[in-house]
Amino acid sequence: MRYPLYNMNCDDFERMVVMICNHILGQATIPFAKGKDGGKDGKFIGRANCIPSEAQPWDGKIIIQAKHTEKINASCSDSDFSRRLNHEIIPSIKKLKANGDIDFYLLFTNCKLTGIKDSVIEKKIKDETGVPTILVADEKIQDLLGKYPDVVRQAELNRLLLPFEFDESDIESVVVSLAHYVKSTHFHPLEEDVFEYPGLERKNILNKMGQDYFQDVIRISMDDFERIKVFLSEPANNEIAEYYDSAVSELNAKITLSRDQFYGFQYVLEAIYDSVISRYSEELGGNKRLVRTVLHYMYCNCDIGRKS
Repeated sequence: MRYPLYNMNCDDFERMVVMICNHILGQATIPFAKGKDGGKDGKFIGRANCIPSEAQPWDGKIIIQAKHTEKINASCSDSDFSRRLNHEIIPSIKKLKANGDIDFYLLFTNCKLTGIKDSVIEKKIKDETGVPTILVADEKIQDLLGKYPDVVRQAELNRLLLPFEFDESDIESVVVSLAHYVKSTHFHPLEEDVFEYPGLERKNILNKMGQDYFQDVIRISMDDFERIKVFLSEPANNEIAEYYDSAVSELNAKITLSRDQFYGFQYVLEAIYDSVISRYSEELGGNKRLVRTVLHYMYCNCDIGRKS
């Protein structure tokens, strides 16, 4: 089970990190009150349980920092993370070091991380501050959540997951057929905002659609909406259109019953996307992007989501 941690807010992410630290460091982990943290969200003083290992645990003043992002697929290789590293994280560690408040640094982030990049970042922090550092990114956090299910329960992470089951095969069938159609059919590039539902602004409000998600993610998908519309309207694709209508009907019913369990409709769309990708990753191959595009089309075409 992978949890979409980008759907959390910063405060909940910090609380979850402290819960994890109660296991890997010890129950003496101290969270800091909300406010200007001075480069720390928590601390632990003493001998850690299993960081970096049970055989050779840290022993001293361990500072805990949590850096959360709501950006989907954010990476530690992104310029935004590099900026935070150079202008926030490292200066804060230097200040803590100068005040004698730190021996070790434990940095949590829900950004994704490659195995090569973690050692580079950890080395950079140690070289510039003299403080041994461990970076716990999304992949390691997911592993820890699997190891400590009580954290999942206490942090109520299951509310981030899709609270209903549906038949992902209908969407998979539509996407695979659509991908073949798009690759074999020539289309002229569309002008920006050619596809526009007149009541979309009102619909976004009704469905609590995140403005950043709509502008930065859904707007990009609109370039392919005309292709989807033409594809579904062609008589030769009647069977696929029926799969589409079946998916719309099922999703609409399930979403209506579970609407209150989501902060905003972008989380509904991403949870459905994650479910389809998880179920049909191999079959979809390089066409995973189209899954999100089809879901965005359903929303903007007013096939799913509240209309009034």
